Amino acid sequence: MIKTIFFRNAWVVVAMLFIIGILNYLDRTMIVTMRSSLVSSIPMTDAQFGLLTSIFLWVYGFLSPFAGFMADRFKRSYVIIGSLFVWSAVTWMTAYATTYNQLLLTRALMGFSEAFYVPAALALIIDYHHKKGTQSLATGINIAGLMLGSSLGFIGGWLAESHSWNYAFKIMGIIGVIYSVFLFLFLKDADEQQVIEKKKDNPAFLEAIKVLFKRKSFLFLLMTFGLMGVVAWMVVGWLPTYYMEKFQLSQKMSGFYGTATLYPASIVGLLLGGFLADRWSKTNPRGRVFIPIIGLSIAAPFVFLASQSDVLILVVSFFLVFGLTRMFLDTNMMPMMCIFIDSRYRATGYGILNMLSTIIGGGGIIAAGWLRDSNVDLSTVFRFASLIILICAGLLYIVQKQIKNSK
Repeated sequence: MIKTIFFRNAWVVVAMLFIIGILNYLDRTMIVTMRSSLVSSIPMTDAQFGLLTSIFLWVYGFLSPFAGFMADRFKRSYVIIGSLFVWSAVTWMTAYATTYNQLLLTRALMGFSEAFYVPAALALIIDYHHKKGTQSLATGINIAGLMLGSSLGFIGGWLAESHSWNYAFKIMGIIGVIYSVFLFLFLKDADEQQVIEKKKDNPAFLEAIKVLFKRKSFLFLLMTFGLMGVVAWMVVGWLPTYYMEKFQLSQKMSGFYGTATLYPASIVGLLLGGFLADRWSKTNPRGRVFIPIIGLSIAAPFVFLASQSDVLILVVSFFLVFGLTRMFLDTNMMPMMCIFIDSRYRATGYGILNMLSTIIGGGGIIAAGWLRDSNVDLSTVFRFASLIILICAGLLYIVQKQIKNSK
């Protein structure tokens, strides 16, 4: 009985999901850190190696809305555990791939299985923290786990170099499978009776999509998340190159300034943005919208200033502020949506947001590359990104006005 109560604690649930988030992004990203080991074992062109990531993103993105719907239709905890178990088993299975086509298949299967985690996890967090008024901070902690997992992707390259690329996939796969068994025993939905009721009156998939797209506020959130996905990939994908070309830095140092400073600031931003939104929402529900508006309004001019400066320490500092304040949006996206979307559509709605952000965000990297090919420098690209950020702040302002008018 004591064990059951302990694992039903809202913050213990966040801690359990935090670990899954680390595994989620670590398993998906470590392949890019072991390119040499992988290519020497399974010969492939650079285009084929890039396709290993692209196929994952395409499958993951397009499946996200349906994956979210499954979390709305069935027990969220079961969807989470099933997702973890399958992608961990696929990670383990990847270690036994001997041909490129087999490797490509496992990446597609990983995209399929991982798509189910994020919408279900964020919806479960809302279920546990909604009445406590701590959903923004709890969401931020979970997303911080995803970012931490991405930053730990180097573990794959380290294991591949010290042992073999197969060994890295075996180890991470086994860890995930074992953890999924643990979660099967202890991770539960917030309200079992609510799960039973959901099965009775939840709409079909297409009906749920129709309901969501009828809400103007949801459409504005969708545009905001998609556009910020473009900005995030533009900046994160090209920032090391910007440092290298503008300040004649080595690949090592440009990589350090482009990631080691940005990711820690982003994690702080997730936690700070969540904490502030939870506090403000106690007196005004629109506080969960105001905090992202403020964050993006700060981020935009700092990206512009970074594109104008020729002083390295200032540019790094400006992008650090961007990394911190832009995350006010991510930590509050699901809580904002829950203001006007009921529990039957939450995971489905986030799945749609996730799909657009993934697909359009990936296009942001390509767009920046196309602009460079057209002799447009990265400073101009970043100035364009600052304008997009301001547009997103404006879209959120419309959202909060609609929420106010609906009261």
